[in-house]
Amino acid sequence: MANADDMLRVARTRAPELAAPGLSPRPRRKVAVLACMDTRIDLFPMLGLERGDAHIIRNAGGLATDDAIRSLSASQRLLGTEEIVVVMHEGCGLHGASEDEFAQALAADGVLPTWRLGAFDDLETALRQNLARLRSSRELPAREHIRGFIFDPESGALREVHVP
Repeated sequence: MANADDMLRVARTRAPELAAPGLSPRPRRKVAVLACMDTRIDLFPMLGLERGDAHIIRNAGGLATDDAIRSLSASQRLLGTEEIVVVMHEGCGLHGASEDEFAQALAADGVLPTWRLGAFDDLETALRQNLARLRSSRELPAREHIRGFIFDPESGALREVHVP
């Protein structure tokens, strides 16, 4: 609870710098970024973005889930984006996690979600699978310009993973 109170206090003191009068909800660079929610990933300096440049969609793993595709579809169909960049990373919490153990922990709490964790054993394979899902998603009218990258939080390096 204390974190939310601190955040609200800070936002109140920064209202003038947070305001974006006249800034369009349509990204200037016509790009949407799907990335992992990991705290070590600072997308704006990494990708040379400024506020207003891109839509940012983040989730555990940077996965092309149904909800990520929903957001990307709205980004393209309603707000004019034409490119998608996917950023996954080394040391992701989903890498090597157990779907079964996670599902069992949820079930022990009486929870039976309709979704899966999205754990994976090979980072590049997972990225390629997510790129393939996006490229085949008919909800996305602009599927020609979808690229994927892997970030290494230890070195700061970003590298592209090409799909054959």
